[in-house]
Amino acid sequence: IADGRIAALIFFWDPRARLPHDPDIKALLRLAVVWNIPMACNRATADLLFSSPIFLDGYTRGVPDFTEYNNRPL
Repeated sequence: IADGRIAALIFFWDPRARLPHDPDIKALLRLAVVWNIPMACNRATADLLFSSPIFLDGYTRGVPDFTEYNNRPL
């Protein structure tokens, strides 16, 4: 994610199970959302993602500009 070389994130997890690394899972999903990475957390969404003509034709991911957010008064 940090290098900008991830085209999509497929991460299957069981939301019903409490795992000791739950905070790490949430952090991974949060990073994917922040950096506008298409992601799927179940098979149906993964199937839709990979069969999408947009994805197959070379999807260009827009990277958000956080300049205003980073420069906000605290």
